[in-house]
Amino acid sequence: MYSRCGGSALARPRNVKGKCVLITGAGRGIGKRLALGFSAAGARVALLARSKAELDLANLEIEHGGGTSLRLRADVRDYEQLAAAADRMRSHYGRTDVLICAAALQGPIGPFLDCAPQAWIDTMNTNLIGVMNSVRAVLPGMIARRTGKIILLGGRGAADPRPNFSAYAASKAAVVRFAETLAEELRDQNVQVNVMSPGGAYTHMIDEILQAGDRAGGKEHDRARQLRLTGGMPAEKQIELALFLASDDSNHVTGKLLHVNDDWRRLEHSSLSPEMFTVRRVQRTS
Repeated sequence: MYSRCGGSALARPRNVKGKCVLITGAGRGIGKRLALGFSAAGARVALLARSKAELDLANLEIEHGGGTSLRLRADVRDYEQLAAAADRMRSHYGRTDVLICAAALQGPIGPFLDCAPQAWIDTMNTNLIGVMNSVRAVLPGMIARRTGKIILLGGRGAADPRPNFSAYAASKAAVVRFAETLAEELRDQNVQVNVMSPGGAYTHMIDEILQAGDRAGGKEHDRARQLRLTGGMPAEKQIELALFLASDDSNHVTGKLLHVNDDWRRLEHSSLSPEMFTVRRVQRTS
């Protein structure tokens, strides 16, 4: 069913046919991968990015796969642009069933004291404030319909330290806690909020690490070289988890941080501890 996304078929088809899915950062990288996957699965996809050229190319690839998409040119850092894009999507599709926030910057690379404050601020504005703007633009409609799925993309550093990538790690950790908090607020509204960590894949961020050289640190540089050689995480695994989180199969799952390599399928048929798949924290003794 999903062979148009490349590679072998996914383990289990998810019913997202006809769902209206808004994907930020859809012009390239993981966002584009997910857009192609959701379109192949029968969803009605809206692509949001700043670059017209990247939006046009992503749309062309979707059309070649037999799908269609709505192109929305906007900057996630600007709430008014996001609100206008969400209004346009509602006019075109009637609603937003699923929001996937994939727009992100890697930010400054190197020791914290070597990073320019403005570069830190720019990273936070895209990775955290951009997520807030995106959620704020679509959430009222989801609450009004008492249904909705919000999938935020995590990344390395969200649950563990990531030296020399302090801005990115801090922003992604903040995104996870935002998701956990929002999930609790919306628990009675039938809107699920989760974070998906897509794993390492060869994107423009890998090229940035390679160009940074010693500033990235030896382990990061070696890992980036390996990802450039292998391509990293297969698109099929990323799409499979995203489709699960967007489908009715995950209506009982909210406030979770799920990595593509986690045994997340246990969530389908078993009741797990509330602490499972959440940001690790020091347990209090009193």
